[in-house]
Amino acid sequence: MPVYLESFTLPVEQEDRMVTDRMRENGGDFGYIDNYYPCCIFGGMELYDIRFSRITIFYGGNGSGKSTLLNLISKRLELLRSSPPNSGELFDVYAENCGYSMGCDDEGSTYRVPNGSRIITSDDIFDYMLAVRTNNAEIGEAVERGKADYAALKFGDTIRLSGIEDYEAVRLQVQSRSKTLSRRKFLRRNVGTEARLYSNGETALNYFEEKLKNDTLYCLDEPENSMAPGMQLELAERLEQLARYCGCQLIIATHSPFLLSLGGARIYDLDSRPVSVKNWWELENTRIYFDFFNRHRRLFENQNE
Repeated sequence: MPVYLESFTLPVEQEDRMVTDRMRENGGDFGYIDNYYPCCIFGGMELYDIRFSRITIFYGGNGSGKSTLLNLISKRLELLRSSPPNSGELFDVYAENCGYSMGCDDEGSTYRVPNGSRIITSDDIFDYMLAVRTNNAEIGEAVERGKADYAALKFGDTIRLSGIEDYEAVRLQVQSRSKTLSRRKFLRRNVGTEARLYSNGETALNYFEEKLKNDTLYCLDEPENSMAPGMQLELAERLEQLARYCGCQLIIATHSPFLLSLGGARIYDLDSRPVSVKNWWELENTRIYFDFFNRHRRLFENQNE
């Protein structure tokens, strides 16, 4: 399976120059910068170069730099995105100074970033949920108006076609008086139908089923948000299939143990100093879960007696 993006280099040693240049642009010798982001993050972590596999995961607590790395990668590779990233006056120039290399196929040809590659954030999923509910609310209001219109068309005076401006009204009246078209079918045809509402987790899972395509590079920023454990397991299974069988490369920011356990994932622990690659069962988050359930093992074992 392809590894489109092979490596990504952070310009840590160039940060002082970027800051100095920007200060000069802001006012010469008296220039200043309000926001140094994303400078001064990765040097202290001793993170300079990232190597990728089919699935690469950035693990760490809040503020560890997971989302920043995804945003820099997506900016440098010009990936599609819906929601804007957290940014600052140095973000674009920082991304421009990042280096990267692409992998090669079996014939030695260098990959390009696949068409349709994109970054998906939790904001995208929440916006999708909101759009579904807004669409349903608008259709619901239109249905109520449509019921009154249907009655007026079906039982009211016959509309005469005196000009092109009357065509639409005549067409609707013909439909309303058709013996083969019920009121429900009339409303469905002319107003639309509401999308089926699911739980937030189910809606998020449906979002990924709809958006993720084969042979594509995806950056996923905490995709497990809004998902219960069972849904996270379903998402993990789908992601593993995409990477193993469908030609996808996945770069994921997460602290979900279910996603961390994806087969073959290369995991960067952003909480360690220096940043290091670890197995999922060595990470603090998963160890906390293990220790908690291990302490209460007796309760689970007693249930099976």
